[in-house]
Order: sequence, then C-alpha cells, then structure tokens
Amino acid sequence: MEKETATRASRSNASILEQFRSLQDEKHYQELNWEGTFEDYLNIVKQNPKVTRTAFERIHDMILSHGTEEYQEFRETIIHYKFFDDPIDNGKDAIFGLDRQLMKIVNLFKSAAKKYGTEKRVFLLHGPVGSAKSTIVRLLKKGLEAYSKTPEGALYTYSWKIEDNGKTEWVPCPMHEEPLHLVPEEFRPQIEAFLNENSNSDYQVEITGELCPFCRQTFRELAKKYKGDWTRVVRDVKVHRLILSEKDRVGIGTFQPKDEKNQDSTELTGDINYRKIAIYGSDSDPRAFNFDGEFNIANRGLIEFIEVLKLDVAFLYDLLSASQEHKIKPKKFAQTDIDEVIIGHTNEPEYRKLQSNEFMEALRDRTVKIDIPYITRLRDEIRIYERDFNQRRIRGKHIAPHTIEMAAMWAILTRLEEPKKAQLTLLQKLKLYNGKTLPGFTEDNIKELMNEAEREGMDGISPRYIQDKISNALVSDDCVGCVNPFMVLRELEEGLKHHSLINNEEQRKRYRELLAVVKEEYEDIVKNEVQRAIAADEEALKRLCANYIDNVKAYTQKQKVKNPYTGADEEPDERLMRSIESKIDIPESRKDDFRREIMNYIGALALEGKTFDYRSNERLQKALELKLFEDQKDTIKLTTLIASVVDKETQEKIDVVKSRMIKYYGYCDICATDVLNYVASIFARGDAKEPN
Repeated sequence: MEKETATRASRSNASILEQFRSLQDEKHYQELNWEGTFEDYLNIVKQNPKVTRTAFERIHDMILSHGTEEYQEFRETIIHYKFFDDPIDNGKDAIFGLDRQLMKIVNLFKSAAKKYGTEKRVFLLHGPVGSAKSTIVRLLKKGLEAYSKTPEGALYTYSWKIEDNGKTEWVPCPMHEEPLHLVPEEFRPQIEAFLNENSNSDYQVEITGELCPFCRQTFRELAKKYKGDWTRVVRDVKVHRLILSEKDRVGIGTFQPKDEKNQDSTELTGDINYRKIAIYGSDSDPRAFNFDGEFNIANRGLIEFIEVLKLDVAFLYDLLSASQEHKIKPKKFAQTDIDEVIIGHTNEPEYRKLQSNEFMEALRDRTVKIDIPYITRLRDEIRIYERDFNQRRIRGKHIAPHTIEMAAMWAILTRLEEPKKAQLTLLQKLKLYNGKTLPGFTEDNIKELMNEAEREGMDGISPRYIQDKISNALVSDDCVGCVNPFMVLRELEEGLKHHSLINNEEQRKRYRELLAVVKEEYEDIVKNEVQRAIAADEEALKRLCANYIDNVKAYTQKQKVKNPYTGADEEPDERLMRSIESKIDIPESRKDDFRREIMNYIGALALEGKTFDYRSNERLQKALELKLFEDQKDTIKLTTLIASVVDKETQEKIDVVKSRMIKYYGYCDICATDVLNYVASIFARGDAKEPN
C-alpha cells in the first residue's frame, strides 16, 4: 500500500514539473547564452553594427524602443516617452506628470549618444525629497537589464582561455569589455573599414578604448607565446552574450555614501587581492587585483550615485576623470578606459552647499543639472495614490469618492506659488493647471503663470507624506469599513505638528489654511453630487428639458406655445426659462445668445439625422439638474436626516437618493449615508449655496 502511494506521488510530482517545464523558452535561453569565436563576433558586427554602441547610445535607443506619443499643452508640443510608464513591470515605477523634465533627460542622452559633449558630464537629478529622482534612475537600470536581453539590445564581451599546470579554464574579462578592444591600435582603421563596408545601417563602427590591465597583460603574454600574431591570440578568446544585471553586478553599479570613517575610494575602482600576492609575487600584477569597484563593474552600462554630493572629496577626484576622460585610476595601475553613464541625484540643501563650495568648481563644471520638481497637476498626483490605494489592493475597505482627490489637491496647493494676478485664487490656479477653463484665461495666460513661478514644485508636501496619512486613516479605529475625505484630512492636519520638513510655524499655519480651502471645495463637490442625485429622475429631467426647449423654440422664432392642459396658445414662459438659465449664471443680457446657441445646436444635430439629448450639453444638463433639485428638495427634506425620527415616506425618498449615489457616483452604503448626513447638516445651518 505504501509503495503504491509513493508511486502515485512520484507521478504527480513528475507531471507538475512537466507543466512548469513547458513554461520555459529554451531557444531564448540559448540566445542569451550564445558563445562563439572572435571571428564569429566580427560577422555579427558586420551584420548588426549596433551591438558595438556606447552606453549612452544604448540607453537612448532603449528609451525610444518603447515608443512615444505627442500632445499639445499650453501651446507646446510635449513628447511622452512610454518607457517611463514602466511597461517592464506593469507600471510599478511609472512616472506621472513629469513629461517636460523627462524630455530634457532624453535630449541629454540623445546629445551624448551623438558625442556632442554631454557624454563627458555627470547627470545630476536635483529636486525635493520624494519627487521621483530615485525612481527615474531605477527605471533606467531596470530598462537596461531588460533591453540587454532583447535582440535589439544585444551586446557582447569575452573570456580568455587560460592554461595553468595542465588545466584549462575560461576567465572572463573583469570589466566585460567590448571584444573589438582586442584589435591592436595599428590594425583598427582596416578592421573598421571592413566592418563598415556596404553597411546599410546608419550606424558606423568606431573602435575606441583600450584593454583593462588584466586583459592587457594576458594579451601581451599570449602575443609573446604566438610570436606577435594577434590573429592567433584571439583564437584563445571566447566571445559571449552579455546580460546586464544589477544583482549580479554586471554593467550596472550603485554607490551610496557612508560615514567619513568608512568611506574608501577602492569601492569605486577596485582593490588588491592580498591572498593572490603570494601566488603572483607582486601587488602590481593585475591578476592579484580585484577589478570589482562600482566603476569597474558598471562598465558598458550605468552607475548610480545616491546622494552624490555627500561623497568625500577623494571620491570626487575619481568622478572628475570618469566623466570627462572616461577613465578611472585603479591603485597601482595606469588609467583604465570605461564606457558608462554616470547619473546621480541630490536634494536642494546639498546642492546649495555645492554651489557655495569654491573647491567644487571642477565638479560643477562637469555636471549637468536637471530639476525634478513635485507634480503640479492634480490629475497626475491622483494617479500616484490610485496606484497604491485602489479596491484591488485594499480588500475589505472602501475608499469614499474624492478621498484621494482631496488629499492630492492639498498636496498640490502646498507646492504652488501664490498667483500675482489679484483676481486669481490659488485653487483657481490649480484648476487651470489641471485643464479647467476659466473666463478671461487663455492658454497663453496659463503659460505665463507657469513662467513667472520659477520655483513652483520645488517646495511643498511630499507624496510620501500623503501616502503615509492615507495608510494611517485606513488602519485607524475610526475606519470601520470605509475611509472618507474627512478622516484623511484630519490625519494630514494632525501630522503637521510633527512634520520633520516644516521649518517654521508660519509655514505650518499656511498648510492648515490650505486644508480649510480643500474642505470648503469638498463641501461644494458633495453638495453638488447630492443635488444631482436628488434631481436624477430621468423622466422628470426629460419633461423639464422638453418644456424648456419648446419655450426657447417659440421665443427664438417669435411664436406662441400651446398649453398642454387648456390647448390655448400662450406667450413663451419667460419665468421658467430664466429660472433654468440663472442656475448656470446666464445673465439677462446673454439670454438671447444662449437660447440661439441651443437652437443652432439642435438644428445641426437634425441635419446629421441625430436627436437632441440634454446630456450632450453639459451646461444645460447642469442647469436642468439644479432647477429640478430646487423644485424637489422641499419634498425630500434632507434636514430631517439629522432629526431623531424620519417618517416612512421621506425615508423611502432618501433611500432612492442613496441608491443613486451608490450606483452613479461610486459610494458605498456607509459613505453615502455619511455624505447625506453631512449635506443635511449644511442645509440645517442654512448656509447651503449653489456650487460654482
């Protein structure tokens, strides 16, 4: 019996492994682990010269490989690079609202790829904490890893055949160099001409750079063995595909400053292997040296400097030659060529320190600064929080409508500079940036607003703070099954008392005042939603619309309207028309123009064979809903909600309104009840006003 059970288990396990085996792509694995001779590699280069691209060229092509989209914003053509949507990781590190800044970064890569000078610079991302500087670099590293695994992003390196005491082993180049470095200087023009002849590619092979110290010595020893025949030397070389990987420390390096006592420049350029000195007899023998510093292992790819300006001065010397000359100086060895993108990031206090330090002039001169500010467009800020706080990820809890929107609105308000135009409020400025139109403001005006606020987005509240407070609200005792805007706004306000980045009481006071602005805006939004829910009787709206259109038609054509009850012809009902038009601020002097617009619109639809629907005209729909709400609000008596006893008829009407809010506006039973109670209290105070 036990034997049969064991046999069944064995079969079951085998079938499971077979299922997993079918998921593998063996052909792809073989492509990534391709090996061949140096001659095979020359044929690959002749067919596809792009395998020899520099690090800057490869990154630029990698970004473009994911495609672009163009759009117009405030009379500017903006290019959106889809790579920054993080298609590699399903949007996990997607960048929102920074298309202008990302355009600058991509243009720098383009310039460096064409060798216009920026390839000799350190790229410095500068901005406040939490503005996505690290995320941008993380995306570039992740993108390079993925790109090196594609046919378009293929690159190659080589290993040496080393024979020692009758044993043969393959030793890879410690800096995974370009195999064409094996071509001696005197033969390079002929090899280049051979590789570029009849090339259909717009890319031309150019052999630059020298072998690293280890490969230089190995080449020299083999050249001596083969009496100077370099074509025989390269037969002891095996070329293989190179896959960039941060985890394996291949082509992608990361350096983070430590305290001054623990900083050591060998972390960047490698160190002596003391164990091997006894074998090779000298600390200047390259075989007794570990070429595993961050600059060494990042060759052919990218090196990231976290908080680069906190580096000790000794490190900065290495950084200067690495950027300008593309060379590093390992201990005991000559300068060594590198091909890599150097990108760092820092915050404002550290950058101001750099500017005031006269000993740092050389670094400043070799640095290209790209400002990465906070987002100043509401819809993009909302997308950041919706990625982390959505119903798919937060199971068992409901996020009430406008909760994330209000938190994002406050964050944006803290980052905006007060408008210089006296008639414009900060909230109106936020809405203009978010695409809303306001009377008297054109796209040129909005662009002018942006240009006059030079530091906009460089100060304010970080998205991390908002994320922390939304998290607090979700796990608080008050959040039974639904988190609403008031819970989050309360968390945001309480957190200001201990916010580590608020420097003075005046700034804290301003942030509290902006919270009051957001609360007032939320009040207007929910009043409008409740009004629309009350007035959401489709048949009643259609009847009101038909009545209005009949009267407008009669008015514009100077005709009379037939009374549906008496059958008598009567003058158009001016009182009805004005009661609707006044809801959307149509003045008496503009009523004729508005009515003609409506009739012209209906006429244009009729010519196309279409029927007029009030929902196709947003302004008219809003006016009709507000008028219907005004007519019906007294029959529902929302104020009775805050009374201890509600009669059955009123309760039924309230339940209908609540069900509409759940169906049309995304509320749950808990937050719909809370909102109705809140709006009822506003009406009870007697300070309800129609939304703008």
